[in-house]
Amino acid sequence: MIRTWGERIRRADPRWQDLGLTLLVQVATTIPFVVPRDPLDSPATWTAYLLTTLGNVPLVWRRRAPVAAIFGMVAAGSLYTLALDGPGQPLPYAALIGVYTMALLCPARVRITMGVVLAGLILASVALNTGTARELLFALFVFAAAYALGRLQYTRQAYTQAVEARAAELERANRIEAEQAAARERARIAREMHDILSHAVSIMIVQAEAGPVAVRRAPERAEAAFDAIAETGRDAMAQLRTMLGVLRAGDTARDAQAPRSPQPGIEELPRLLERVRRSGAQVSYERTGAVRALPAALEATVHRVVQEALTNVVKHAGASTASVRLEYGPRELTVTVTDDGRGPGRADGATTTARATAGATAAAGAGGHGLIGIRERAAAHGGTAEYGPGPGGLGFSVRVVLGGVSPARRDSAGHDPKDTA
Repeated sequence: MIRTWGERIRRADPRWQDLGLTLLVQVATTIPFVVPRDPLDSPATWTAYLLTTLGNVPLVWRRRAPVAAIFGMVAAGSLYTLALDGPGQPLPYAALIGVYTMALLCPARVRITMGVVLAGLILASVALNTGTARELLFALFVFAAAYALGRLQYTRQAYTQAVEARAAELERANRIEAEQAAARERARIAREMHDILSHAVSIMIVQAEAGPVAVRRAPERAEAAFDAIAETGRDAMAQLRTMLGVLRAGDTARDAQAPRSPQPGIEELPRLLERVRRSGAQVSYERTGAVRALPAALEATVHRVVQEALTNVVKHAGASTASVRLEYGPRELTVTVTDDGRGPGRADGATTTARATAGATAAAGAGGHGLIGIRERAAAHGGTAEYGPGPGGLGFSVRVVLGGVSPARRDSAGHDPKDTA
């Protein structure tokens, strides 16, 4: 309950806060007028009480005009001391609050000027009253304490505002980072789903279209086509289960048993090429340079790039032959897929070529989701992707250069190992 009232007071309109504080000070200054008094003391008259009240009123606008409020309090207090002989006060409550507010809100120039003026007024007041060093030291101490509290509150408020601003900025940055991470993850999932489904469905469509012809002319080929359809479908389902198992959140037993096999890499390329060969295209495969093990993420990228390029060969090129070439360089790997098909579209009589780098992955030229995915995968490894007409302007060629490859190790004779398939 206390915390609730405290929150309400802090969140209230500052004018109502100042009015409440003024009433509280008025209660404190009223006490000497209502408690029983020694008959020898100065009488408590209504005039003295009204003049005391007048010295408290400037607290109402202490935030809007702190310097004027202090001068109003000093004027009322001086008039009370010089013109009347009423009950005294243990402390100058209103003046102390005024000094506190001035220290909290006013700039340094105003604070220094007011400090000099108030020191002179304190000296004059003590001289007119008792003139003792004890009273002077006490007055200087309480007013210095009020000033110090005002500066401490200023520092606290500035620190709180800085912390809140930093927290808000950090929250904003975290939200932006989370949104960007979610967008990157959605793009990655979209690429994986596209690569898996597009390749599998393209192979199955080609085999299914060739099936009826094979049934009439070569039944043994029809059986092989149907087997290829089934194998391609099973492979696609296995890869989809793997992906969905990774995406599924939770700690249930079913989630714990979800497949977690690694993504296909370079070693799975022969199986990929064999499925494409069953669709009718002759695909050659060659690896040159210092063949060596690569990071799993890089191998997965190579597999997906080749898979997407061959999917385009099956779907769009109408090619009879295609070649896949992996060239291992000192610190990069070059993947080239070419075919002898129809080549890129020529809506305006010109070929279309696009190039993407790690710093510029925006879509350029023509290209569907698959080619966009190839560019994005290349950029993710600090590489480049080019596609366009094949050698001599015939067919279509996709060339991807990927970075992040460890330096080659030579054998004892100083030669680079070769691997050609």
